[in-house]
Amino acid sequence: MKNKILFVVCLLFGLMFINAGLNKFFNYMPMPKDMPASMQKLMAAFMQIGWLIPLVAVVEIVGGVLVIFSKYRALGAIIIFPVMIGILLVNIFNAPSGLPIALVLLIINLWMIIDNYRKYLPMVSSTSTI
Repeated sequence: MKNKILFVVCLLFGLMFINAGLNKFFNYMPMPKDMPASMQKLMAAFMQIGWLIPLVAVVEIVGGVLVIFSKYRALGAIIIFPVMIGILLVNIFNAPSGLPIALVLLIINLWMIIDNYRKYLPMVSSTSTI
């Protein structure tokens, strides 16, 4: 039962990030009309950096796909984590109305990372040789 719940949560998490990434390329979800002025200025600044939005979109899509499959979930969770921190900070400072969903997504992301911590141990092990 735990595995089914974990799969459904990770599937929804992954699909949300795939959708967000694809929207950055195809713009099929319109921006809200009542977006705060500070958020509008922030998005305009992001758009001025031509490579930033496509990079975030690719990270969201790749991370979202990897999170869906349990074999690659640890990698997907780590790939999405920096984007998740950015989402959280944007919602804290510019759009507090989105903070509840950002916190839920952060908790799910941290849960995936903690659940797979053994897979990260070789990266931080002091016995590795280069």
